[in-house]
Amino acid sequence: MTDIYHKLKKSDFWYELPPDLVVNQPKSKRKNSRFLVLNRERISHRRFFDLPELLNHGDLLIVNDTKVIKARLQGVKNTGGKVDILIEKIETNHIAVCHVKASRGLSRHHTVTIGKVKVQMLERVKDLYRLEFEIPLSAVLEQFGSVPLPTYIERNPTLADSHRYQTVYARHEGAVAAPTAGLHFDNELLDKIRCKGVEIYPITLHIGAGTFQTIRVEDISQHELHCEWYKIPPSTRKAINQRTGRCIAVGTTVVRTLEHAAITGVDEGETSLFIRPGFKFQVVDSLITNFHLPESSLIMLVSAFCGYELTMRVYDVAVKNRYRFFSYGDSMWCDRAV
Repeated sequence: MTDIYHKLKKSDFWYELPPDLVVNQPKSKRKNSRFLVLNRERISHRRFFDLPELLNHGDLLIVNDTKVIKARLQGVKNTGGKVDILIEKIETNHIAVCHVKASRGLSRHHTVTIGKVKVQMLERVKDLYRLEFEIPLSAVLEQFGSVPLPTYIERNPTLADSHRYQTVYARHEGAVAAPTAGLHFDNELLDKIRCKGVEIYPITLHIGAGTFQTIRVEDISQHELHCEWYKIPPSTRKAINQRTGRCIAVGTTVVRTLEHAAITGVDEGETSLFIRPGFKFQVVDSLITNFHLPESSLIMLVSAFCGYELTMRVYDVAVKNRYRFFSYGDSMWCDRAV
């Protein structure tokens, strides 16, 4: 990394965001969201349904086909206190690692009841809890779980969220947050993209709640990112290796998966790759992504990809032009900085 990247601190990724630009509801049609296109430092303002115009025959579009589970649960401790549980990772049919919010915390002598289902705390795992459910987790989530909307969406989830907080190509259950760059695609748009001679291939990365994790240290080199499970299918690996056009990542999770595998040579496992300015990209040429939280690991990844100064300028333009931010917000396109 160059000296300028060594000097970047968490506070360098702060920007002012008017609260009314953080949206609680998606657009009525997925592809009607606004689309900021950054092309060789030129910014244009478009709609997401214009995406096929940016693509060329031979390009490869890589999507994350993870599926969001109903990961949020409400329970009561045996002492009477309320407990909010968010599944981070399912380990077995009965055991999961979870985020827990409870008055006065949770200890081994506590039992939590969800409906009539008993839940036992097994151990602390750093800031998380390993919990054991007396019946299979699939049944618990189906009966009592709700869509785990991010906390900045200040409302309770509705039936519509079970559809809209999910990509149309979601296949493999395991995420507790949506790969939001993919929320803008509908099947009609995907068909138009294929008609241009662009191949679409999946990876799977099960996004954990840690994607919203606050960076607590000013020196970002000291921050440790959460681990997430990923898989690159053999057909996707073959397509990447044999491509004749650009590799276009739909979302930061695709970037982290492909670049982690390029470093390790492993197409299935766990990644905690924290991409920040100075990172050397090996695979991804272009990125489609939503607008991310200030001082988050995600805006740092975008800064690494597009260049720090240009990224912060783009965010300033997006705010001034009143783009919609975060999960149900608008998106942008950027090419990898040379």
